[in-house]
Amino acid sequence: MNVRAYTADESSGLDPDIRGSYLGVIQKIPHLRELGINAVELLPVFEFDEFEFQRRPNPRDHMINTWGYSTINFFAPMSRYASAGGGPLKASQEFKQMVKALHGAGIEVILDVVYNHTNEADDANPYTTSFRGVDNKVYYMLDVNNNGQLLNYTGCGNTLNCNHPVVMELILDSLRHWVTEYHVDGFRFDLASVLCRGADGTPLDAPPLIRAIAKDAILSRCKIISEPWDCGGLYLVGRFPNWDRWAEWNGKYRDDLRRFIKGDSGMKGSFATRVSGSADLYKVNKRKPYHSVNFIIAHDGFTLYDLVSYNFKHNDANGEGGNDGNNDNLSWNCGHEGETDDSTVKAIRSRQMKNFHLALMISQGTPMMLMGDEYGHTRHGNNNSYGHDTALNHFQWGLLKARNNNRFRFFKEVIKFRQAHRVFGHDTFLEKHDVTWHEDNWYNYESKFLAFTFHDNSEGDIYLAFNAHDYFIKVPMPAPPVKRKWFRVVDTNLESPNDIVPDGVPGIAGTYNMAPFSSILLQAK
Repeated sequence: MNVRAYTADESSGLDPDIRGSYLGVIQKIPHLRELGINAVELLPVFEFDEFEFQRRPNPRDHMINTWGYSTINFFAPMSRYASAGGGPLKASQEFKQMVKALHGAGIEVILDVVYNHTNEADDANPYTTSFRGVDNKVYYMLDVNNNGQLLNYTGCGNTLNCNHPVVMELILDSLRHWVTEYHVDGFRFDLASVLCRGADGTPLDAPPLIRAIAKDAILSRCKIISEPWDCGGLYLVGRFPNWDRWAEWNGKYRDDLRRFIKGDSGMKGSFATRVSGSADLYKVNKRKPYHSVNFIIAHDGFTLYDLVSYNFKHNDANGEGGNDGNNDNLSWNCGHEGETDDSTVKAIRSRQMKNFHLALMISQGTPMMLMGDEYGHTRHGNNNSYGHDTALNHFQWGLLKARNNNRFRFFKEVIKFRQAHRVFGHDTFLEKHDVTWHEDNWYNYESKFLAFTFHDNSEGDIYLAFNAHDYFIKVPMPAPPVKRKWFRVVDTNLESPNDIVPDGVPGIAGTYNMAPFSSILLQAK
């Protein structure tokens, strides 16, 4: 979630002095609690340059850097996130108040940290504010065979020389500062593969910085999460150096879930692997299923609503001629590009959003969702909205209220169901006795249906089925455990409030007629 975007909109109902601030987050903690959130991952809150696009005339000079990936100072909280006009002292105090309030509500605070580059730009348009003037060749990766030009593995013009001893010390001091002074609970490292490169950009098998973070005494109680790729092609999903501590944003989970749910052929086996914990990636040494941070949507890319509403990005507002943002979003517009009044298309989109959310919340691993997806936030097809301090990014509290009885209800109830049932959160990878795959069609390339049962003798087995075909399927129900019966908890084809009934609906036996692009969850009671 983005601190400013969470409460900046007038619909938040907050006093203008605290909209978009740390104090604004405090005022809206009740929403996080109602949704069932137990941790927030904040987009960058280190002091950053929100006006970097306006340094000189250019096609992007109408935009404001609202995401924060342009660090000026690794030790100071963003001063413009303080209330009533900001200021560094007030920012420090109010950031601490926010962390304390979130902790009081049982919510951990994880910071998205950017140690891969700084705000000092590139060689063509340098913006010297600190390290480039102090010691360029120590702090940045340079091409020594090309007149010391900056190497760019970040897409932002420069790359921090993270494994140089001096830079390592800076990063470690910064991390310790945020733990000891501000009491944060962990960090997500942006483009963390950069942190695995040597001074000339060569990938390192055992990067000193990554090891030092994993072994540091002060950071030992923190969650450390990598975004295991960079803009230079170093893709380390499942292979990130970890010392059995580092978790990862699981990009393969995102891609495989998107492809299966939208109905791509040949994805059933991959879908099964991902929802059962991605053992192919993480069952190594002492790693656990929770080291896989499962996600379908993140801040960059489509929102969940846009994932089911657009086949193509619509980024004209960014001023880059549509050349920015990913062209391959693995999305499906369900039959119409963008907004529509077609009831059939809208019904499929509604089911698909629920299917994605259910799949995420029943998967082994650590689930992560994007702020705003709980009510269906749209950026109107913009999949790279980093520069818009508008409703494009701002949480729309009015839409949340309007949809509180359907989509938001479904999202929060599914989260609560996950939290109430340990079967979705194994500490070890699934064994044969933990799951039954009701499947004899693994190698049928055109098969887009999968059913399975998670076994739990104490709380009752959980049966799940996902139909990504465009037609109804009559599904034979397996026999429930002895002296128990199946109760329907979720059917994404049904309208609210019947799409999820936490206590379950009895009378499920024989066969179940599953709608196209739908999913069900049954519990044995």
